[in-house]
Amino acid sequence: MQQRRVVVTGMGLLCGVGNNAPQVWESLLAGRSGMAEITAYDLTDHSVRFAAEVKNFDPHVFVEKKEARKMGRFIHFAMAAAEEAVLHSGLLPPGSRFEGEAGDMVGVHIGSGIGGFDIIEREHANLMNSGPRRISPFFIPAAIVNLAAGHVSIKYGARGPNEATATACTSSAHSIGDAFRIIQRGDADAMIAGGAEAAITPLSVGGFAAMKALSTRNDDPTHACRPFDKDRDGFVVGEGAGVLILEELEYAQARGANILAEIIGYGMSGDAFHMTGMAPEGDGCRRAMQAALRVAGITPDKIDYVNAHATSTPLGDAMESQAIENVFGEKAKSHELLVSSTKSMTGHLLGGAGGLEAGITVLSMLHQIAPPTMNLENVDPACRLNYVANKPQKAKIDYAVSNSFGFGGTNGSLVFKRWGAE
Repeated sequence: MQQRRVVVTGMGLLCGVGNNAPQVWESLLAGRSGMAEITAYDLTDHSVRFAAEVKNFDPHVFVEKKEARKMGRFIHFAMAAAEEAVLHSGLLPPGSRFEGEAGDMVGVHIGSGIGGFDIIEREHANLMNSGPRRISPFFIPAAIVNLAAGHVSIKYGARGPNEATATACTSSAHSIGDAFRIIQRGDADAMIAGGAEAAITPLSVGGFAAMKALSTRNDDPTHACRPFDKDRDGFVVGEGAGVLILEELEYAQARGANILAEIIGYGMSGDAFHMTGMAPEGDGCRRAMQAALRVAGITPDKIDYVNAHATSTPLGDAMESQAIENVFGEKAKSHELLVSSTKSMTGHLLGGAGGLEAGITVLSMLHQIAPPTMNLENVDPACRLNYVANKPQKAKIDYAVSNSFGFGGTNGSLVFKRWGAE
């Protein structure tokens, strides 16, 4: 039986540098940072007081006020990104949903690393300050990870597979990869897939800071995230969502969809090494990329661009760089392979990162431009690749990889092909 081909027909992106895909792309090419002092909370007593917040976002554009009160912020983000993606794809006309059996082969797979962190903190405060009777009856459904997918499914009448992945910072890459496989094996013809995160809260920021995982450049937030730079000192928390519409090729063609790219590979691996640190030489990263290339049926020399996971942590960036060098060999060493970390502008969306960055990878192929790694002033000697430093680079990008790696050693790599590439 011939393998079903899967294409990307729409996307919705939302993060600290833009509230839709065109805004995000424009900001990335301009090298615009989304990082600034946190406005949603007073973190005066915290050691880290900045992040990459989503700005000027009104959830009521996407969700009725009454319903919005029943949702965590990560669900608001997912609803916004899903709406943009659905409209971009033309999967449904504006304001409509699938009715009855029409939605049986359309599914949703939206992940999150943490879910409703804001709701958990709020309701715990209610418990401590006012007792259990003040806990909201909507607390649990507003906070649990799979309710982003649940609400999107309800809104669009998508009655096919309905899933959510919670694998730390790899969550939405795994959701997209698993949705790809669902379509490949014939369990759905279309999937609304990606991830969302809203973890800029006092407890979350304080917790990551306690781990010494965050940059502490409170006096210079816009230059704090500096992947591959020898002076990097940790990541910057971001928030937002990234959602793609994946469709079986013939299904998309039959409805006259505008195809943006083809997803051809998905690989996973486990480090089995450390709670938060990567395996030596990025062994798990290497195996995930190699697995994705095997599924894609292409050799490493075909890849033109890698959107790296690189979060600006001292060990992580070096390990991923080593893994890329080990997989792509001479093409990487000669600097022909382009590698960049857009987290240098968007911050790290944690479980939402893979969805956002998969969309950015598709945009890179559509526009034939690799977005830059900003703030790269002094490259770490342990990082030896072409990181598209500080300004975008025009290039032939026919095949690209998007990497996501998470705590617990959970790794995911996606391979995309430019539509029309040989």
